[in-house]
Amino acid sequence: MKTPRVVPATDTPPEDETASASAPPRPRGLRHNTRWLMAFLCFLGMTVNYVDRATISISLPYMTDDLHIGPEWQGVILSMFFVTYALGQLPAGAMIDRYGEKKMFAIGGLIWSLVTVATGFVRGIGSLLIARLALGAGEAPAYPSCAKSVSRWFPVRERALANSVWDNGARAGTAVAAPVVTALIAWQGWRMAFWVTGGVALLWVALWLKAYREPSAAGGISAEERAYVTAGGARLEETPAEDSGKAAPEGPAVRWRDLFRYRTVWGMMIGFFCLNYVIYFFITWFPSYLVDARGFDLLKLGFYGALPGLVAIGGSLLGGWTSDTLLRRGWSVTRARKTCLVCGMLFSSVIAFAVLVPSAMWALTLLSVSYASLAFSAASVASLPADVAPTPRHVASLGGIQNFASNLAGVLGSTTTGLLLGFFNHSFVAPLMLSGALCVVGALTYGLVIKRVEPLRIAAA
Repeated sequence: MKTPRVVPATDTPPEDETASASAPPRPRGLRHNTRWLMAFLCFLGMTVNYVDRATISISLPYMTDDLHIGPEWQGVILSMFFVTYALGQLPAGAMIDRYGEKKMFAIGGLIWSLVTVATGFVRGIGSLLIARLALGAGEAPAYPSCAKSVSRWFPVRERALANSVWDNGARAGTAVAAPVVTALIAWQGWRMAFWVTGGVALLWVALWLKAYREPSAAGGISAEERAYVTAGGARLEETPAEDSGKAAPEGPAVRWRDLFRYRTVWGMMIGFFCLNYVIYFFITWFPSYLVDARGFDLLKLGFYGALPGLVAIGGSLLGGWTSDTLLRRGWSVTRARKTCLVCGMLFSSVIAFAVLVPSAMWALTLLSVSYASLAFSAASVASLPADVAPTPRHVASLGGIQNFASNLAGVLGSTTTGLLLGFFNHSFVAPLMLSGALCVVGALTYGLVIKRVEPLRIAAA
């Protein structure tokens, strides 16, 4: 894709300068490391987000009789979430850049918590469909808010690890949801499960508003920590809401729609689409694969089925640590990020070989390696919006655009797998071969389509 004549973006140091070792030493003490508390708050938010998202999947078998939901409606009910969630990424990212991550994450949390509570009162398919659509819209600000927070609080050399911290909230929430929601259903029924998980989300909103600080706010960050993160390339701008009527910063403007003119942005979208296509296999069809293709009973499914997700948590943290370590050792941002992205995506293609090995344990091992490799890459994927945004006020917008493409994979992936299973007589060979091929396509995209990981050049007037 040809890019128009451009001028360099000036809000962020060049990548060689950003990645240099000339920054002030890392500050010591809790008071000077507030940024890690902010990353933990984002982790808690994503964990609660995924618990509330998973409640419907676990509760649906128990809701069918009460609400007279036939099998033809169950897939529709589950997919409605992704419609508004994917579409909501685009306006959510732009609004976060305009109003700030603290306000927008809180508003999103308030919406999805109230919708979760309201789901416990539904009386039919119609009201349940409306609740699913509203839940997707409410959860849309979560991902770009976390990406925005890390971009503002962390220097480049710590950004990937910080992103892996909050990104693991997705895996932690999925793991926590199964035993907690099941216990609530066994205790008081499926309606109680929605009331309790929605109530927990309300508590998180209160905690977020109380504990989260804007790095540009007075007292939000110590002078030592500010010097460290600023010298390291943190995108520490003020949002318009914080400006309180002050003039906007000077410099060429980039309209939201102009972001789609950049080759790098399309590379981010296609690469994340490929990555998430495979991840959604683990979220949607993986249990069916273990039962139908490998003959796992309920006990084995409950024990072994959790292993890939647990291994993926380690893969995510390793990916963040590796990318940041390479930067600290003098690698450029381009080389460090693309190495982790390409290697992780290539290793994840071993998912295609899971259908070829005769042993169920070998298949499970290959699937665990694939999921961990995807998570390894995901830490650098989450860092890309902050790495390439032309100005700090485009970080969340790019995060929303990237996540919009990735969640289209959630809709298409689950549907395509079902169609292939029907066409090939319930064989998982074709679905897993396709997943492995998309891993290779993702690796090629990150390696060849994205040329340099640096702030996008702003078109000259």
